[in-house]
Amino acid sequence: MLLKSSLQLLVAGLATAAPASDTLKRGVSFDWGTEKVRGVNIGGWLVLEPWITPSIFEQFSPAEVVDEYTLNQKLGTQRAHDEVLKPHWDSWVTFEDFKRIKDYGFNVVRIPIGYWAYATYGSPYAQGAAPYLDNAIDWARATGLKVFIDLHGAPGSQNGFDNSGQKTSNPLWLTGDTTQQTLEVIQIIADKYAQPMYQDVVVGIQLLNEPLMSNLQGGQDGVRQYYRDGYGNVRTVSDTPVILHDGFQQPPTWNGFLTPSDNNAQGVVMDHHEYQVFNFEQIAWDPPAHRQHVCNNIDTINGADKWTFVGEWTGAMTDCAKYLNGYGVGARYDGSYPESTYKGSCADFNDLNNWDQQLKDDTRMYIEAQLDAFEAKTQGWVWWNFKTEGAAEWDMFRLVEAGIFPNPPTSRKFGPVCNNL
Repeated sequence: MLLKSSLQLLVAGLATAAPASDTLKRGVSFDWGTEKVRGVNIGGWLVLEPWITPSIFEQFSPAEVVDEYTLNQKLGTQRAHDEVLKPHWDSWVTFEDFKRIKDYGFNVVRIPIGYWAYATYGSPYAQGAAPYLDNAIDWARATGLKVFIDLHGAPGSQNGFDNSGQKTSNPLWLTGDTTQQTLEVIQIIADKYAQPMYQDVVVGIQLLNEPLMSNLQGGQDGVRQYYRDGYGNVRTVSDTPVILHDGFQQPPTWNGFLTPSDNNAQGVVMDHHEYQVFNFEQIAWDPPAHRQHVCNNIDTINGADKWTFVGEWTGAMTDCAKYLNGYGVGARYDGSYPESTYKGSCADFNDLNNWDQQLKDDTRMYIEAQLDAFEAKTQGWVWWNFKTEGAAEWDMFRLVEAGIFPNPPTSRKFGPVCNNL
């Protein structure tokens, strides 16, 4: 365990969680099915993303370092750990951030972590992130927040995105030994965090973030088998809920899979991610069109036979956040992305000081529409992200302080947008 400040130690000692003996009796301390998930992601911390912390990447040329994998390749494991990663881990998230999240009315934090925190399997990644997850769980317990542990990166990359740790056009997860390695990591996580003594705070373990089934050699069959085996790994320890990502399909397409009628599977949750900025059609929409799509689309998310929540979403209506599409890659909105056409300038979107009242109102209406839809039709939501260095459309802390993200999340400035809820 890392050294904590005296304040952190004091707060941890005063945590309101029941003693372990009571926790053993109580089981998972979240009422899945009735209690709404109102969460925020702790992204860009234990897995780097260039758009969340551009400053880490801008000391290198885009061709050299585009993700955490190439950062370690460039510097070597020891230098990457000592000069970049450890200082970042020490500073990007603090106990005060967790207290702030709780004070804003959230009840869950989803914490991404890469497989390399537990085993590198010959990859160049530096280790050292795992104890920081312990710190985060202590902070969550002290502040009354619940935790979803999210395996965000798998060996070989499960999607080729930089947020998997390795940006690549040829993701190799599900080939060779990568599936077994991922299951080994899930077992390590489950053996520790699925224990009853953690069920007062860790209320979900996500087997993998965003497997891109259309781009994996094992395809949907491989992902499904991994989910079955990973579920089994967690169940060797306890009944802590197991979270599946829908693999960019609508949640109802997974109906019948890992349900009570399927080998009596219990406690399985489906995670769906909802963004409107990553294709040419949606990036051209005006704010009313973005809001209307929320209403039109919500029933495609509804209808699953598992508890479902929207584990990533945003108030962004542009892809103007610097490096959102990859380090050194432009934006669709301003035409700087390959094969895109100009829709408008990105100049003002990343600084709230440049937002006029109309943009503030449009963004809040879009956020409120999503909050209403997700809470009406699913078990809740987890916003991406708690903070960024400079991507205002995505930055919960900045948006709350500016009165754009509702505080508390149940408050509303505008009337209902959708009439089908």
